[in-house]
Parts: sequence; C-alpha cells; structure tokens
Amino acid sequence: MTHASTQPEMHTELSPAPDCGRPALIFSGQGSQVAGMGRDLAEASSEAMDFWKQAERISGLPLREIFWEGDESAMSDTRALQPALTVVNCNLWRALSERFGASLAPFAAAGHSLGEFSALAAAGVLSPRSVLEITSLRGRLMAEADPEGRGAMAAIVKLDMDAVAAIVEEAAAESGALLVAANRNTPQQTVVSGAREAVALAVQKAKERKGRGVELKVSGAFHSPMMAEANRELAPLLEKTVWNAPRFPVYCNVDGRPVHDGESARKSLLRQMVTPVFWVDLLRNLYLAGVRWWLEISPKAVLGKMVGPSLAAIAAQSDHLRVDLVDSLSGILNYAM
Repeated sequence: MTHASTQPEMHTELSPAPDCGRPALIFSGQGSQVAGMGRDLAEASSEAMDFWKQAERISGLPLREIFWEGDESAMSDTRALQPALTVVNCNLWRALSERFGASLAPFAAAGHSLGEFSALAAAGVLSPRSVLEITSLRGRLMAEADPEGRGAMAAIVKLDMDAVAAIVEEAAAESGALLVAANRNTPQQTVVSGAREAVALAVQKAKERKGRGVELKVSGAFHSPMMAEANRELAPLLEKTVWNAPRFPVYCNVDGRPVHDGESARKSLLRQMVTPVFWVDLLRNLYLAGVRWWLEISPKAVLGKMVGPSLAAIAAQSDHLRVDLVDSLSGILNYAM
C-alpha cells in the first residue's frame, strides 16, 4: 500500500496587525543540545540545580552526567534528551524572567516539537513537575516506538515545499512505504519522515532536483503515523494532567495557531506526535499578529535562523525583525532589552 502526504494549505490569517512591540518566545527542540548545556546556570542557582535533580528522579536517568560530561551517543538518546532539554529551556526562561520581571512581557510563546512543552510551561499551562513527567515519558515512548529501526527522518533543503511534496508522493509510491512531510521549517527546508527506504529514496530524489537531503540522527519517524502507538500510550498522562489557562497565547505545532485555554492546549498535544510541525505557518501567524521580535530560549541558535527565511515573502521592507538568543547564564546577564 502506498502512503504519501498531500500539501496542506497555509494556516495564516488575512492581514498583518501593527507591531505589538513585545517578544514572542520560541523554545527549541531536539537537535539544539550541546555538551555542558545548563551547567553554568545550575551551579549558580540552587533552584535551577534542584530542577535538574527532579528531572533525574522522574526520568530515572543521570541527566547531568550525560550532558555535562558530553557523551555524544548518550546525548542523542531521546529518552535523556527530552527531559534534559526541557530543564535547560525552562531554567533559562525562569532566570531571564526573574531578572527582568514585568518589563519583559511576552506577547506569545511557541516551541518546535519538544520545545512546545517548554512554551506551555513558560505560559503557566503546565506545572514544572507536569512538564518533566510528560517529556520524560514522551522521550521513552518515542525511543521505544521503533526498536527495529524501521523509521527515519531527513531534512530536505534548497527545494520549496511544492517540490518536496512531489518528492514525498513519488518516493512513497515507488517504495510502497510510508512517507510524510513532517516538519515544515522554512520555505526551503522541510523534514520528511517515514519508512527508512522511503526516506532514503526521497534524499536521492532531492539530490536529482539540485536540492540536498540530510538524514537526521533520531530514533524513529517522528511526527508521522509510525508514532501512533507511542501517542496512544502518552494520551492517558495528558488526560489526567492539569492544564491551566495560559498567561499569554501559545502558538501550536499542529496548525500554527494560538491556544488561549488549557483544554485546547491539551487537545493539540494529543495530536502533536503524529502530525506535522507547521513551523512556517506558526512564524507567519505571529508576524501577522504583530510580532517583530523573537526571543529564542535554547542552548544553541536554531529557530532564530528560520525567522527571516520564513517571513521573506510577507514581511514589509520597512520591518525590522529582531531575533535574540538566550543560551546560558552569561547570555542572561548580558542580555539587553
């Protein structure tokens, strides 16, 4: 049986709003990890260190040893990576917000894939403990979803979304295997996800079209139907978790649109693991809502680099798009609003 994705419509609003003058927080996901991440802040703050220890108790993993000693193989294991990166993102935001207080008032927040949980925690939708429980279980379920290594992901760059959609359709038809466009990161960067043979064929076809495909170091075909069982196993925890009303809107991966209440956030997360990440749509909707300032909370610059390319087709020439990165204790201390 052949499986392929179709190109969805862009989930954007109709016209831009005036510049709101407030930042949108953007939290990174897998791929932004670095050795030693979060250590400087934890060693300077007992609260930050306690959050690492709590994550270790909940996950059952020696997260500080893995990430502070820099074991590359262990660092890429999604079981450890998901709670550890969530700790770093949340600690960075907490320290930054404590420094600036009410003068730093986000317009909204968003996070790429795993980063969406950090965005929900920053907005107060999820408690610190709940976000660790969810990301720890999510990491384990996603790592165990494909023990035979049947799934894969690859980033296709230098080709537009229509070209990638055609590649996905062809590769799925020729291989007879599942393949979807999983992450629509920029107009020229789309991540495909599915059966390993279909992903390999898509990479080959991208090269033939003068594009480039790079297989990602992940443990499965994330944001595809191959995560259906993991998604079902995560659902009971999402159902029993308390979801609070957000202090500011959180723009979601599943459609690029904001949620304004806890129940909508929960419903969105019930779908996130098996549906595409509409990051281009999300950035464009933030822009159309009036955002011109993006504040990336991450141990490494990843998402900020996507802002300009994603908005090039719709941003006014007179717009000044500001993109900041806070990645460490020194980044917080040196940050100027």
